[in-house]
Amino acid sequence: MWPINWRRWGIATASAGAIFLGILLMIGWGSRYLLPHHYEYHKLTAVNGVKLHALVVDPERIELRAADQPLGRYRVYGINGGFFYNDAVLSIAVNNDQPIQGTAGAYGSGWYNAKYDRGTLVWDGATGGFSVQVASAADELIVKDRAKYFAQGGVSMKLQDDAGWRAAVESEHLPNPDENRLRSGLAYDADGQLWLIVTPTRCTAEAFRSAVKATLADGQLVDGIFLDGDGSAQLNAAETKLNGDSRDLRQIIVIR
Repeated sequence: MWPINWRRWGIATASAGAIFLGILLMIGWGSRYLLPHHYEYHKLTAVNGVKLHALVVDPERIELRAADQPLGRYRVYGINGGFFYNDAVLSIAVNNDQPIQGTAGAYGSGWYNAKYDRGTLVWDGATGGFSVQVASAADELIVKDRAKYFAQGGVSMKLQDDAGWRAAVESEHLPNPDENRLRSGLAYDADGQLWLIVTPTRCTAEAFRSAVKATLADGQLVDGIFLDGDGSAQLNAAETKLNGDSRDLRQIIVIR
């Protein structure tokens, strides 16, 4: 029998333990890093000082979902969705003509932009095109095939209308446009890619819109919407995590 080298045995055991602990951390606390990576990540700072984090994705990989926790507790990549109050989803959030919770036509289900006609970003899977449509309910949206689209409500950003965007924000009742708040939004570019955008910089709606328009996609974004903001402005990615104020969300935008 060979004599046991206890010192070497102890080092080997410690090394194996460290590797095992690392695997546990990857599976547990760090599990979000193991997800498939179906987006491009961008981190940029605009000339006005607003920092932007953006996930660029093929719209066919997007799914709108109900939520009841902060985004960071879900094992997904994506960002927060639209407005809500308590358990009610107050922005349109539909996949293939189905609201994310409850039934079509039910209050708080994601069928309505509650109280106001608001800018709603629509992906028409049958035509392969985006639009921003101002509507109060999902059944008002114009799409070619109601079994192949998604629609996310918010407030019109009007990226091509510098003279008229402010009037749209006022008529669609964006909360606190002139206060320095965390902000989030969606925009699409001429190549048909969707940009999921969150800033950790507290800024006005105008500063956020200006940063988005001037900085992302080489300034070639077509249009977009403001989403919920302040503590709801949350993002999950392999590269970073923005928690807002870690409040519970009622709707999220997920990259499948």
